[in-house]
Amino acid sequence: MPRLDPKLAEHARRMRCEPTEPDKRLWRRLSNSQLGGWKFRRQAVIGRRIVDFFYPAIGPVIEVYGDTHDFARDREKDRAFEVHGLCVLRFTNADVTHNMEGVLEAILLKARSLPSRSSWRLPHPNPSPEGEGR
Repeated sequence: MPRLDPKLAEHARRMRCEPTEPDKRLWRRLSNSQLGGWKFRRQAVIGRRIVDFFYPAIGPVIEVYGDTHDFARDREKDRAFEVHGLCVLRFTNADVTHNMEGVLEAILLKARSLPSRSSWRLPHPNPSPEGEGR
């Protein structure tokens, strides 16, 4: 696995520190393995892209987007992920704000349908200090 681009990793870190309100709401429900016991990452770097949420063991990419969005660019990004066996689930800010249970159910249904993908176990963006957690 190639090393993370330091600039991209730093940008992802800043995004984790300053999430949008819908991202914060969804993260509250995905963090700490609350959904299906799965450990999601937020603002994960995959290749040359940063995705909102990602579960490395099976590969669903979850994107949350606002009113101004480039759907043609999204389709291009989705195809790039799909080539590597990743599926993309997209939800609007309104979906997350007004239909959180529906969003979580859609994520659960999709995640349960996907096979385990050990090849997508990406290095953690914030590794623990040497020896800790072993």
